[in-house]
Amino acid sequence: MAPTYDHPGERAADDPIRLLAIRDTPLSLDEVFRAVGDDAAGGTALFVGTVRNHDGGADVDALGYSSHPTAEAELRRVAEKVVADFPVRALAAVHRVGDLTVGDLAVVVAVSCPHRAEAFAACRKLIDDLKHEVPIWKHQRFSDGTEEWVGAC
Repeated sequence: MAPTYDHPGERAADDPIRLLAIRDTPLSLDEVFRAVGDDAAGGTALFVGTVRNHDGGADVDALGYSSHPTAEAELRRVAEKVVADFPVRALAAVHRVGDLTVGDLAVVVAVSCPHRAEAFAACRKLIDDLKHEVPIWKHQRFSDGTEEWVGAC
């Protein structure tokens, strides 16, 4: 059956942004997943970014994230743009700052929508725009003693 979009649950929620944060403490998948729970959502998409042990052909030992003081405001702007473009029932995004090691969670975003295709598209837009527009920088330290800064925007 094709959606008719005449039920209130087929539309975006009035206040779908449930959780936005930049933290220096470990991130929780459960917290983000709970934040996007909504009885009208038929699809929930969640993306988890973790610290990997390599980049550009080099072994990564550790990395650190730092953010500009405007980062949370920019994160809100990105989230509001996603909410304006998709029928979002609930949205959450958290990014870690500070020193992380291989395997740590660096970013967790989730979006729930009435249908799965919308949820996938909205979640993809959220993480892509977060990585390109929110002023968070990554400082990678490689096992050969070299290091590099990678800018998010």
